[in-house]
Amino acid sequence: MKKLFLLDGMALIYRAHFALSKNPRFTSTGINTSAVMGFANTLMEVLKKENPTHIAVVFDTDAPTERHIDFEAYKAHRQAMPEDLSAALPYIFKLIEGFKIPVITKDGFEADDIIGTLAKEAEKQGFTVFCMTPDKDFAQLVSENIFIYKPARMGNEMEIMGVPEVLAKWEIENVLQVIDILGLWGDAVDNIPGIPGIGEKTAKLLIKQYGSIERIIENAHELKGKQRENVETYAQQAMVSKKLATIILNVPVEFDESTLILEEPSRELLEPLFAELEFRTIGKRVFGDGFSVNDSKSNGSQQIDLFGNAVNEPENRSKTFVAPPSLFEQPQAKTIENTPHDYKLADTPELRKNLADLLMQQESISFDTETTGTDANLAELVGLSFSIKPGEGYYIPVPADRDGALLILEEFRGVLEHEKIAKIGQNIKYDMLILKWYGISVKGILFDTMLAHYLIDPDTRHNMDVLSENYLNYSPISITALIGAKGKGQGNMRDVPVEKVIDYAAEDADVTLQLANVFRPMLKDLNAEKLAMDVENPLIYVLADIEKEGVRIDMDTLVAYSKELELDIRKFEQNVYDKCGIKFNLASPKQLGEVLFDKLQLDPKAKKTKTGQYQTGEDVLLALAHKSDIVQDILDFRQLQKLKSTYVDALPLLVNPKTGRVHTSYNQAVAATGRLSSNNPNLQNIPIRTARGREVRKAFIARDENHILLSADYSQIELRIIADISKEENMLDAFNKGIDIHTATAAKVYGITIEEVDSTQRRNAKAVNFGIIYGQSAFGLSQNLGIPRKEAAEIIEQYFAQYPGIKRYMTDTMNFARENGFVETILGRRRYLRDINSANQTVRGFAERNAINAPIQGSAADMIKVAMINIHKDIQDQNLQSKMTMQVHDELVFDVLRSEVDAMKKIIAHRMKTAIPTTVPIEVEIGEGDNWLAAH
Repeated sequence: MKKLFLLDGMALIYRAHFALSKNPRFTSTGINTSAVMGFANTLMEVLKKENPTHIAVVFDTDAPTERHIDFEAYKAHRQAMPEDLSAALPYIFKLIEGFKIPVITKDGFEADDIIGTLAKEAEKQGFTVFCMTPDKDFAQLVSENIFIYKPARMGNEMEIMGVPEVLAKWEIENVLQVIDILGLWGDAVDNIPGIPGIGEKTAKLLIKQYGSIERIIENAHELKGKQRENVETYAQQAMVSKKLATIILNVPVEFDESTLILEEPSRELLEPLFAELEFRTIGKRVFGDGFSVNDSKSNGSQQIDLFGNAVNEPENRSKTFVAPPSLFEQPQAKTIENTPHDYKLADTPELRKNLADLLMQQESISFDTETTGTDANLAELVGLSFSIKPGEGYYIPVPADRDGALLILEEFRGVLEHEKIAKIGQNIKYDMLILKWYGISVKGILFDTMLAHYLIDPDTRHNMDVLSENYLNYSPISITALIGAKGKGQGNMRDVPVEKVIDYAAEDADVTLQLANVFRPMLKDLNAEKLAMDVENPLIYVLADIEKEGVRIDMDTLVAYSKELELDIRKFEQNVYDKCGIKFNLASPKQLGEVLFDKLQLDPKAKKTKTGQYQTGEDVLLALAHKSDIVQDILDFRQLQKLKSTYVDALPLLVNPKTGRVHTSYNQAVAATGRLSSNNPNLQNIPIRTARGREVRKAFIARDENHILLSADYSQIELRIIADISKEENMLDAFNKGIDIHTATAAKVYGITIEEVDSTQRRNAKAVNFGIIYGQSAFGLSQNLGIPRKEAAEIIEQYFAQYPGIKRYMTDTMNFARENGFVETILGRRRYLRDINSANQTVRGFAERNAINAPIQGSAADMIKVAMINIHKDIQDQNLQSKMTMQVHDELVFDVLRSEVDAMKKIIAHRMKTAIPTTVPIEVEIGEGDNWLAAH
């Protein structure tokens, strides 16, 4: 079968770019690769799954079309293309060229028209044609052999639409009636006017009744009221809209199937492109495991336009990232095969002693561990590697026998626990944890290359292979070369012969040392050296101890609660069946949508997904909850089901068999704001807003009857920080007087006394206080509070009138961000904002909200980190037995010996309140109890 795919180039590119707009992908040199990556993944998915025999990508040109001539306002309101997307286009054209796919354009015609013409001609010549596009206009083209192919997105499967699917979706009898619906409905994106007052649903109803726009106009006298008036008034506009929506099928473009045959991609063209864009995974998908981004690393990262001309970087680009200098100094790629190195094995008592003596003479050493797994609380040590000079390294194998391992480690205890020898590592917390299980406590000043790069460029990736390729132009040995690809068949380092481990392990320590040498001056240049040395690196010691300690879980409580939840889940499920009068799969969005919107008719305007089923997400159900208690039962059912599966049933599975405790893992280099995150379990996501969710905290209990849990929580910390940063006098005054800030805000906004503030006014003020931090608009506030937008706008306007310092802070911060490309916390943590000067309002708005929020949220993150470091030191200095066991948002949890409660409370309160000097008083609430819920 001849199978032709025609790709709507620009539509797919825009879709790829905006799909990642909230989490864009950047190279180490600051190139936004979101659109290129999305387009590449979409293209490769089609090539793999659909196996087309013929293919082409079709684009518009800048030349005016007949539509622009006939209707001057056509597409006139479209926003300018985002700068990052514009800069990405040359790369996408290179990508298409590398895959040897023809690009088709024709001046005077849009891509839609070219695709329509080619599709119809191809059909005549025996092809099955797939028009690949997210554009709804293409529905008018489908036939027995022409289909719309909508690529997968946001977790949804790809969708293929033929005649039956189009007829069903558009509720029509003939696919050409799509044009009539579009003509009535209009298109705000393309500025096609349609008829005022007629949306998608009304357009479908009218076409179902009359068949075409012409027939509707002829029978306008049968319509009623405003609808009749609009049809009569805007009849000519509707006909123009229909013409604008009609895809032209006689474009003077030749259909030559021989030029469209799918060919093998060009390694010569694609490898250097993938190297420049740092597309490691994509490169391996196309060329196999032999691909390396360094195989054809370009000499620089100068962008070019569609015609091959150099493009100047935006003026503030250099301020928003730090380009790895070695990319420009070392054009030749490096690997262990072509790079001089001296990696040695130390596997005898004499060699180990010589190495230990050498290490003891150093001011700093780089070290790494090889282990049997990635969970530091379960894995076993396989070996140790050290490096003290670039290009050199040593590997010490450690036996599986624990006693033998302890004897070898004892030989290096003096080095590892020497406080005057600085330790360098990549994710060094993992190595420290591994060694803790063998009785070794690493000491000395730490330098973690992963965290260093996190401070240099928080939004990109920080794993060692990526950093090495980007900053050293060196591609390290792949772990899969030793233990195989991920999956059931993957081995571990214990299975690998020692002679093969030497180079891999020593290279890790060597590369880490070299990265540290690159990152130290960069941290200094970015004013981040103090943050690294005083906060992030010292915090590693704290987190390693927290993770090793773990927390005790009451299994009986979880088992009992699971049974209780199961009964309640079944009760809500039965309630729904009884009230609906039908039994169905409540967990099926498809069946649920049919019951709610077809059977119960809860919303005549219910929206559907691209696959044609009704949307039943939480936001949809919350909006309907007031209409029917059935919906509330469904929400309760979902909430309890998620609570049971995600936490109550999952927590026992995470208990460490060695300790009987749960050991969460904290991530310092994930959240760009500086916040810590955690996983296995994710403590940050344990529900606290509902009584049912809070019950999970009951299962976190003290070590034994001699211990009690203390929970210390910052009170309204982000509001206090914004008051401090902005120096807003009215807000500072309320905090200094100890007045509830939401009540004080309500009094100011509504022009009443504090005593007159009611609960609704306080609730509104609270929403504004917290909403302002996240750049909330009047629309967002109105949605949040369920009030008219005008009222929300008035509240915000009055808020800024009463708190002018907050408005000034927002304006000054955004101006600083636009000029410098970043914002900073109190301690100088930077958040880079690459889109702050974007011409695209949506993209720029997201960056502006980050500009306002990042200094506040980041300062709160810095504050609790400093508090953790100081509390941890006090516990050690005073030889207390109590332990810090958890950090969750603005809260710290401690497992405290009952006799040390008073001492711990004093330490915690003092250190949390004084972590960062502020003019506003910092309040800390400390509770105690046998379990976390009682303590909180």
